[in-house]
Amino acid sequence: MLNAPGRLGLGAGTLAIVDIGSNSVRLVVYEMVARAPAQVFNEKEMAGLGRQVATTGQLATDAMEKAIAALIRFRILCEAMNVGEIRVIATAAARYASNGPDFIARAEEAIGQPIEVISGDREAMLSGLGVLSGFDQPDGVVGDLGGGSLELIEVSRERVGEGASVPLGGLALLDRSKNSLRLADRIVKDELDKLPQIAAMKGRDFYAVGGTWRALATLHQRQVKYPLNVMHGYTLPAKDIADFVKQIERVDLTGLEAIDSVSSARRPLLAYGALVLDELIKRGKPRAVIISAQGVREGLLHEQLSPQERAADPLLRAARDYNHLRARDPRHAAELVAWSRAILETAGLAGDEPSPRLIESVCLLSDIGWRAHPDYRGEQSMNVIAHAYFTGIDHVGRAFLALAIFHRYAGLKSSSPAALALRALLPPPILDRAILLAAIFRVAYLLSAGMSGLLPRMPATCVAGRLVLRLPADLGPLASDRVIGRLKQLAKLLGREYEIARI
Repeated sequence: MLNAPGRLGLGAGTLAIVDIGSNSVRLVVYEMVARAPAQVFNEKEMAGLGRQVATTGQLATDAMEKAIAALIRFRILCEAMNVGEIRVIATAAARYASNGPDFIARAEEAIGQPIEVISGDREAMLSGLGVLSGFDQPDGVVGDLGGGSLELIEVSRERVGEGASVPLGGLALLDRSKNSLRLADRIVKDELDKLPQIAAMKGRDFYAVGGTWRALATLHQRQVKYPLNVMHGYTLPAKDIADFVKQIERVDLTGLEAIDSVSSARRPLLAYGALVLDELIKRGKPRAVIISAQGVREGLLHEQLSPQERAADPLLRAARDYNHLRARDPRHAAELVAWSRAILETAGLAGDEPSPRLIESVCLLSDIGWRAHPDYRGEQSMNVIAHAYFTGIDHVGRAFLALAIFHRYAGLKSSSPAALALRALLPPPILDRAILLAAIFRVAYLLSAGMSGLLPRMPATCVAGRLVLRLPADLGPLASDRVIGRLKQLAKLLGREYEIARI
């Protein structure tokens, strides 16, 4: 019996969001309502509810049946996981279709929850909040391309502007144009003429939300052999992505080497998504296109947070969670932050790049690999960090964190194919700083064994051309030959001699 008393499950704090979209019906279960929540479960059904709405005005019978079956399955899974709260929303297909209310009544019975059919303006606002939750101080315009509609909304740091919605989703455009890209092009131009949000893109960032645009970005990553298989935060100059989407509009997609990475249900929509993105770039002239894996669902989560929680840094929250779960002594990280900053500041290296939040994050992540075999701690930690579900960080920052921890474990001169690939993402000064921090960590962990209480008693600072480590008498024996060797290595990177001062 699924709801038997005493059954183990996720618990009351968990939240499931069911998103009944025009193309897919998706369930995402989050560990809790928090600034950087972990996804416990993510499943979808490509029901295609919006397939015929533009021309017939109705949801197709077969699409409704697929969606209802998915909702019944999702209800059973949520019961099995003992999910605390379930929120269900429906978007363009359900709000546009004349038989949408009848479908929603059936859907509510299937999922066992009330369903909010959101307006286009609310969908745009939630997409904007989703981007605010997923990026550090975003500035530009969010575009959310679904199966039935396109939403555009301006975002600036912690604020969202006025949103707009037009029926330019991939399925709607395919339907309205009768599968003609030439006619679709005219439809797109006519619809975009109505949107004042496009002018707000100029010289700023365009945040692309939605499965079709993520699929296009996946194809681009594979084509250029991009070294990081992460979609959130994937950033391209507007001209580069414009050239690529023009190619997608013209070529036979079946001939693309990476097309197998895109689901068969999504492939017919790629050219239409490319067409919309191409026209937005032409008109808006953004600085760059940034892919966001966060949209309406994460906007719903963000909406539920207190103002204090919204203002929290999602990257630091996630790094603290990793530190709490994986470090030998989580209290050690705060001491390592102070110890590392003292060296950087006295060496005159406490500038803007990398940012203080990245420095703190890398310290919080510095002991996550200790359970692995010593020969593989560097590689495993690098892979975990490079592909972790982090938000509020770009790919340069992600590569910086991953490489600093790789070299902390593997050594400053070690390498691997994956590490070499990540190095290509970093400007030389940021790579140098990652290696410098790894060198600091290699001294600190040998001195402290990752335990709190020791580093504050033996500060290291740069004084008059020397790196000075001060050791009290009772800690003097910690200055082993290995510690001295690593201290020399660190001092050399800083362009200084080393000194151990007994105090």
